[in-house]
Amino acid sequence: MLNFSFVNPTQIHFGEGQISSLTSSIPQDAKVLVVYGGGSIKKNGVYEQVSNALNAHTWGEFAGIEPNPSYQTCMQAVAMVREQGYDYILAVGGGSVIDGCKFIAAAALFDGEPWDILGKGAEVKSALPLGVVLTLPATGSESNSFSVISNKDTNDKLPFATTLVQPQFAVLDPDVMKTLPERQLANGVVDAFVHTMEQYLTYPVNAKVQDRFAEGLLLTLMEEGPSVFGQDVSYEVRANVMWSATMALNGLIGAGVPQDWGTHMIGHELTAVYGLDHAQTLAIVLPRMMEEQKEPKRDKLLQYAQRVLGLDTSDPDAAIEQAIAKTEAFFHSVNMPTRLRDYGLGEEVADKIVAQLERHGMTALGEHQSVTLDKSRNILLRSV
Repeated sequence: MLNFSFVNPTQIHFGEGQISSLTSSIPQDAKVLVVYGGGSIKKNGVYEQVSNALNAHTWGEFAGIEPNPSYQTCMQAVAMVREQGYDYILAVGGGSVIDGCKFIAAAALFDGEPWDILGKGAEVKSALPLGVVLTLPATGSESNSFSVISNKDTNDKLPFATTLVQPQFAVLDPDVMKTLPERQLANGVVDAFVHTMEQYLTYPVNAKVQDRFAEGLLLTLMEEGPSVFGQDVSYEVRANVMWSATMALNGLIGAGVPQDWGTHMIGHELTAVYGLDHAQTLAIVLPRMMEEQKEPKRDKLLQYAQRVLGLDTSDPDAAIEQAIAKTEAFFHSVNMPTRLRDYGLGEEVADKIVAQLERHGMTALGEHQSVTLDKSRNILLRSV
């Protein structure tokens, strides 16, 4: 096991009716900006619950954070924060809204051009406090310090991270999943699954606790993910999927183990150039990444095949091929396409995305930094 330091200070309020905990979770003297996306929270009862919980607070709202939150929209919210003196941000939404709010919290107090936080890795020295009401389980952004923001003008999708934007608390009520569209549910399941794989499917370091935790998340998502669609979904199914998504990226399973994230880096560029949903790109790239890297990942692929998929590994090569095929089949089971051609894209993608990777310095990806631009090109061509 590798050396690590681990802390997660985000307080989780999990379960039915927990949105009411906002009343005591946010200081009474705070001036709160409630930030959300396209307005679905006004149709599913979440907005009303938030409004009731903040009845004794001074608050306003900013709507319109889009999927793959844009720098341009976030800066409109920053202007509102500065002009009207908001000193607390409440993100009400999924990963995109939360990521956007993390940037808003940092940019509002940043001395200089806020894009430098993303484009130049400029240090964030202060940020507004942030809380979350999660409406879509997917990214785990509700209890970590990472954010990814897109620039519509330059086709950039770039991350930043600082503990200063770690949410102080997150409300997780599985009931909010009842009204989510199937596309968003599928995105959430796939996103959580691939987050887990990026931290698990690397090489062994005898981190038995982390491996078993990760395998538990993968098994849960494979068992419950296909059941999350439809009208008669149980609370238990929703609860297990929601908690899996949070646990997949709150730092626990990644502590003391090597991590990959190559699938994400290629996926980010697909989103930036072609506008595909984040999870859609992950479902396309991961099976081909597994194929390209099956030798460096051989030991963990066989462990995954045996422990998670229950495959006979007496013929290791056959087991690995079956594991890759079953992973792709799982994505199909939650109605997620796994090929570029499913979105009307072809081999032309390879040159464009490789150019993007090169422009952003993503020339050596993966846990061994061995995924070169040529290998990324192979992955993309196989993904057609």
